[in-house]
Amino acid sequence: MTHRERMLATVQGKPTDHLPCVPRLDLWYNARKKTGTLPDKYRDATLKQIIEDLDIGFHTAIPDFQLYDDPMDAVDRALGIWGSKSIPWRAELRNVKRNVSYTEDTRVVEYVTPYGSVTTAVIYNELMRKSGITITHVAEHAIKTAADYEAVGYIFQNIEVLPRYDYLAEFKEYVGDLGVICGRALPGASPMHEIFHELIDYETFFYEWHDRPEELKRLAEQMMPYYTKVLDAAIQSPGDVVFLGSNYDVQLTWPGFVAEWVTPFLARAADKVHAAGKYLLSHTDGENKKLLPLFLKGRIDIADSICPSPMTSHTLREIREAFGGRITIWGGVPSVSVLESSMSDYNFDKFLDDLFHQMGKGDHLIVSIADTAPPDMEFSRLERIIKMCKEFGPVTP
Repeated sequence: MTHRERMLATVQGKPTDHLPCVPRLDLWYNARKKTGTLPDKYRDATLKQIIEDLDIGFHTAIPDFQLYDDPMDAVDRALGIWGSKSIPWRAELRNVKRNVSYTEDTRVVEYVTPYGSVTTAVIYNELMRKSGITITHVAEHAIKTAADYEAVGYIFQNIEVLPRYDYLAEFKEYVGDLGVICGRALPGASPMHEIFHELIDYETFFYEWHDRPEELKRLAEQMMPYYTKVLDAAIQSPGDVVFLGSNYDVQLTWPGFVAEWVTPFLARAADKVHAAGKYLLSHTDGENKKLLPLFLKGRIDIADSICPSPMTSHTLREIREAFGGRITIWGGVPSVSVLESSMSDYNFDKFLDDLFHQMGKGDHLIVSIADTAPPDMEFSRLERIIKMCKEFGPVTP
């Protein structure tokens, strides 16, 4: 089987020759390339060449956020509008004036609307580049006070969403049989989740949730057409999988919030995605205690970046039992396990043996390091994970 065939069969609940191993290596590669510390064997290799040599799948769930055709494509990042051509849609603001200014590592954008102005700021510095990170940090969110709601709502009501498929089509051809391609919609699974995720800092959101719930709901309603157009663009893209929703954690996205503002939206999106013959992925990388049943109700096909204990409270066995073969886990290996600073070689071998025992039959599991292989990963540990995946099979659900 090819890696692509193995991944698709796993999501479909069909037999495979062995466990698919598709670790996310982009941040590790970017950091090591930037600092000149790639393993000697791969000093001049591309990421794809390393993946081919290791005989593993190509992880595409998270795009490269720095692939811009024009610097202006990046300016609306603090609104959750990603200008990277690796994303299958682009947004054009209408009837809104933008004043953009730069300091050394910071970009400030003022949005001037008939309802007043809002300002955002993002940071992308050398330390982030050396760490392999491609996503900028939001230093100033669009919503800071109640006075910002009308202006932000106006901005989203004046956005035109346009499909952008050229790069993704080329990337799909480039990846070929090494993997499946993800078309990214939004990090928020719903307009409300998008507000929480992108437009307001967490502390302020909780105050507003208590003090001004109706204003938040009105803004979510104003954003709904934008959300729908983005989702439709992602579904119609060349991607095999649609990415919607990310970064859940029970301390922040508590069960009541997920039940009201995530699960129903994922379920409706799943219907549209499945009607197009594709699969729905959500980036479930945090503490998912009490959230697992809600993901099931959301009918997602893939829970990306599932990270079990010791980084979260659930064991891999518990997560697999909760999903009951209805959701494919893409992840399963906590990133701390591949760090010598966190586990000795002896403890790593012991941990990995137990982890693979928890995999049971191995169905509905695409093995990856969750959330990502860290820059300081001990490379021999990755090689051991790959070896154990290949020796596991065949997988018969």
